[in-house]
Amino acid sequence: MTRNPSSMEAQASKPESAPVLVADDDAAVRAALRLFLKSEGLSSVLVASPQEALVELGRGEVGLLLADLNYARDTTSGEEGLGLIRAARAQAPLLPIVAMTAWGSIPLAVQALQLGANDFIEKPWDNARLAAVLRNQLSLHSSRQQAQRLAAENALLQADSADKPWLGQSPALLSLMQKVAALAPTEVNLLITGENGSGKSQLAQAIHRQSKRAAGPFISLNMGAIPETLFESEMFGHERGAFTDARQTRLGRFELADGGTLFLDEVGNIPLAQQAKLLRVLESGAFERLGSATPRQAQVRLIAATNADLDQLVSQGLFRRDLLYRLNSVQLHLPPLRERGADILLLAQHFLAAHARRYQKPLRTLSESAQQLLLSHAWPGNVRELSHCMERASLLSQGDRIEASDLGLQAQAKPPAQEPELEQLTLDEAEKLLIRKALQRSEGNALLAAQTLGLSRSAFYRRLEKHQL
Repeated sequence: MTRNPSSMEAQASKPESAPVLVADDDAAVRAALRLFLKSEGLSSVLVASPQEALVELGRGEVGLLLADLNYARDTTSGEEGLGLIRAARAQAPLLPIVAMTAWGSIPLAVQALQLGANDFIEKPWDNARLAAVLRNQLSLHSSRQQAQRLAAENALLQADSADKPWLGQSPALLSLMQKVAALAPTEVNLLITGENGSGKSQLAQAIHRQSKRAAGPFISLNMGAIPETLFESEMFGHERGAFTDARQTRLGRFELADGGTLFLDEVGNIPLAQQAKLLRVLESGAFERLGSATPRQAQVRLIAATNADLDQLVSQGLFRRDLLYRLNSVQLHLPPLRERGADILLLAQHFLAAHARRYQKPLRTLSESAQQLLLSHAWPGNVRELSHCMERASLLSQGDRIEASDLGLQAQAKPPAQEPELEQLTLDEAEKLLIRKALQRSEGNALLAAQTLGLSRSAFYRRLEKHQL
């Protein structure tokens, strides 16, 4: 084994520029690659066998593996190289791997891709293509690492409140959490059903944290907010130049979630034309980025959520039955807050404490009148509405206790005799009022509410997020 000391020393101050590990039993090839990588500003570690390569990988200082498929023991079958790729992928799930194979051995390259290689080059290589492949894989690896860091930071930021919506003693909640405790450590796909604001995304995060994939990324995607034309790019990624605005390679959500959990919220809003593409990936585990014919694999645990009645959508021809079976290995129903009466005050106190810490306000208690109003309110916005209510009360209350007048729930608990005239409202207020009424008429079914307002799914969900509904 030989190293490139000068390059390694030059990179010592840049830990993000980990060296390329070259595994090839031909000394001339190793020497040529060392010089080539140096010319590209990349440091290198050179080894002559798969065994040495695995030793280097164990040190955890490698940014990419460039591995030949044939070695001295067996110069034609590629079994040694394939074994190296298999072992490397098991040892370092996110490590970029590029296979090298003699010209004309495409079937062998395909096997390498199926075992976990990210790309391949043919010998003798073209310098421009080799440089492009290496730079692309190193860039994508950096994107994956960034996604993992962001996911970890988000988990830390949300750790204080993410589990708390499950505070409570109501029978409906306790039954649900018993199921979660049994299912979270498994790999089974889950479908979470429940009304808007009931905490489906928080439940998915709680399941992820209790799973064997907790150290991996948690990637969330609201399917209702994706325009149909961007579905494949968002889900599977795209190569640079795949379409007019594709100025750089982008990872899709499946690749970003590799080794972790992919959460598809509002899955009932996936357009029928795109459902077959998602089904194919769930069945085979393989996908291609837009603009590429290279098959890729991503090991993800899928959790889906919806507030729609998927069985009804199936009967209406709007949702594929076979896709529902794939998503619905086990269904978890999240009860609305109005069915968790015993939990309302407990949650309210928790949210008060959380918002007091956030805004550096004194911790206040709830007066008797405030408690009665909380218990009598219908909570159409569920846990999300309760959290916003406590946030508002924490900011506006001037006394030692939260009074009923601080909650801002009077109009909701007891509707006024006369609705305000639209002419008296601002455009935003009128839009919010119309959306609330559409949701009430549709009993919380976002898809039906969007249809009654003449809006597309994505446009409707953008407005829900805008108005925090």
